[in-house]
Amino acid sequence: MTSSPPPDSAAGSPGAAPSYPADLQRLVEEYLAGLDFGVDPRARRLVEAMRYSLLAGGKRIRPVLALATARSRGVDPGAVLPTAAALELVHTYSLIHDDLPAIDDDTLRRGHATCHVVFGEDIAILAGDGLFAEAFNLLLVDQKGRAAARLAAAAEVARATGVRGMVGGQYMDVVGEACDDDDLRVLHALKTGRLIEAAVVCGAVLTGAGGAELGPYRAFAAELGLLFQIVDDILDEAGDEAELGKSVGKDRAQEKVTYVSRFGLEGARRLARDSHERATARLAELPGDTATLAELTGYIFHRRS
Repeated sequence: MTSSPPPDSAAGSPGAAPSYPADLQRLVEEYLAGLDFGVDPRARRLVEAMRYSLLAGGKRIRPVLALATARSRGVDPGAVLPTAAALELVHTYSLIHDDLPAIDDDTLRRGHATCHVVFGEDIAILAGDGLFAEAFNLLLVDQKGRAAARLAAAAEVARATGVRGMVGGQYMDVVGEACDDDDLRVLHALKTGRLIEAAVVCGAVLTGAGGAELGPYRAFAAELGLLFQIVDDILDEAGDEAELGKSVGKDRAQEKVTYVSRFGLEGARRLARDSHERATARLAELPGDTATLAELTGYIFHRRS
């Protein structure tokens, strides 16, 4: 049920369908579908659980960001596909674990029953663990290029997912460590923003960027991560459950501190507009043809799912 207009109304274009680089999304989908997690029949059920969640759909924003960054630097996006896919494996692992009864206790994800509902909590936990490990296999074995660049990309993903990244942010969320506005921003910069930052940075690193060159990419990606989270909070409050493919109102029901609970729905929409303006300004500082990154930035601001 839609209780109020979706967040694209904050941009003054209610009902407008945001554009998306479908060609890059298709590359990711085909690559993910072709991944082989092993043929040992004794692990068949585990692999089924891994593939069930990994191939459940979604816009693949993180891997597409990595591909779009490579494209902006004049490199064939296919050259960074293994790392892009690794980012999606990490993201999927985090969703499987977030949905568990011990954390968010969600039963619906991308319009389907969550992994633990279908396969049980034990197999769901192992499926998440397996996806995380297989992500580093892609980074360290399947990704081609200079060894130093591949190691830098792997280190970036490791930092983005550990205590200084996604897991640390999830801990802050679980134990309610968001007492003021600064805490809220840090929580989401870790939980959501760091993997988005890693996607952009990996796309740059694997195509030859390094050192001070990475600063503008990080600045853009950090703002994009903030924008993504603000819109996510708005969607949880005012989105359409059929479009989202998951339950709405969970944050409020669990009394989580979000941009909507802290600033109100209209306040959160104002923050989203401000963040979109800053992300667009940071994007203008990047070299190359950033048209696809601009398309993604607009999509994240206007998205309804």
